[in-house]
Amino acid sequence: MKFTIFTKLVAGYFVIFLLVIVVGIYVAVQLQRLEGATNSILNIDNRMLNYNKKLTDTLLSQVQYEKKFLITKDNDLYDRFVTAEKDFDQNFKELISISDSPRDRSLLDRVDRYHQHYRNLFYKEVEFLRTKQHYSKDSFTPEKEKTINEIIENMKELSARSENSTYEKIKQLGETGAKTRNVAIAMIVLSLIFGIIISIFITRSITRPITVMRKKTREIAGGNYESNLNLSSPPEIGELAKDFNFMCNKLKEMDRMKSDFFSLMSHELRTPLTSVKEGTTLLIEGVGGETSDKQKRLLRIIAEETNRLIDLVNSILDLSKMEAGMMTYNFVLTDITPLIKRAVFEIEPLARKKNIKTELDAMIKWLPVTNMDTERILQVLRNLVGNAVKFTPEGGQVKISARRTNGSLEVSISDKGPGIPGEDLTTIFDKFRSSKTHKGTGLGLAIVKKIITAHGGKVWAESVPGQGSTFTFTLPA
Repeated sequence: MKFTIFTKLVAGYFVIFLLVIVVGIYVAVQLQRLEGATNSILNIDNRMLNYNKKLTDTLLSQVQYEKKFLITKDNDLYDRFVTAEKDFDQNFKELISISDSPRDRSLLDRVDRYHQHYRNLFYKEVEFLRTKQHYSKDSFTPEKEKTINEIIENMKELSARSENSTYEKIKQLGETGAKTRNVAIAMIVLSLIFGIIISIFITRSITRPITVMRKKTREIAGGNYESNLNLSSPPEIGELAKDFNFMCNKLKEMDRMKSDFFSLMSHELRTPLTSVKEGTTLLIEGVGGETSDKQKRLLRIIAEETNRLIDLVNSILDLSKMEAGMMTYNFVLTDITPLIKRAVFEIEPLARKKNIKTELDAMIKWLPVTNMDTERILQVLRNLVGNAVKFTPEGGQVKISARRTNGSLEVSISDKGPGIPGEDLTTIFDKFRSSKTHKGTGLGLAIVKKIITAHGGKVWAESVPGQGSTFTFTLPA
């Protein structure tokens, strides 16, 4: 199942939102645990320690009142003992109500029993004193001290347990807080990483097909109308790719119709142009009778223009064959040097007329043999050398150089013409395209590129406006 971009975005944001919710719930649970531990410390352990201290203080007060009363027989001290006893009972009840462990309750039960025994011993002594009965104090004092010591020891153990419980809960708070912080950070980092991964995935699923379509658009701009764009995901881009392929098919059909039209028209034009050329040549030779000098000049102009039209028609036919894949190449292993010299020799009359110096690099004498179609490579050289001479001003210079580099044969033709604007360097090899400084039909360089590409080579132009241009092509060597 293929998901749309909107579905992917919603799913990605939902997962991120779900992670945030999970982090929130986890933090809330941990905070609740922290709150519970804090409340336990405040409401149980601290109160246990507080009431334990009050209970101990009250017990010690009772002991003091008891000893003083037995010595002085002062009823006021007896009343204070009774009041302290009530305070002890009150604090003991509070302590019992907040104790939350069986061990604490066991200790408190023992304190209660010992305290009850202590009071009974004291009240028995009081009864002996008030009835003026003789009794032995030595029989009571050790028992009371032992009872008091037992109470105090149990109270100390209870206090120690409360302090230890407080320490453990505080330690637990720290550990829980640290764990919560680490888990929260980990979940946040995980959410961020997951969010970034989702963003990259979704962005990639959008940008990748767009990049492919952009590349295909450039191919279309270069004349390649093959409808081979296969993009199925996401569905929106897939539908756009189908429309794109439909457009390519239409453009390809129109381009084929245009090529067929040019080919047909070229064939139809070649025959009458050839007839015009031959007829003009016969008239210039006087076959039709004597002609005046003025008539001969006009006939020569007609012949030159006829030849130019025939060359243009031939170029259109060649380009149509190349685009249709019908051009036949006869590859042979040969040296390109004679072809370079021949192209220079053929353009020499025009160069002399414009007082242009053509210079051949001495390195062309030691070039490797190359697998090529000599007629087509000669056509390339004629075109490039002819353009160089054509666009170089009078008194200028054209240089042709060749060398072997990186397993290829590289040939360069440099001129001192007006140069080519930078924005035209990438389109000057397209058919029917020319630069602002190099006006023409836009067929010659397109044919050059087709021929060099068919040979497995490359062709490009370099130029500095106002300083001239250099056209370079390479062939496998």
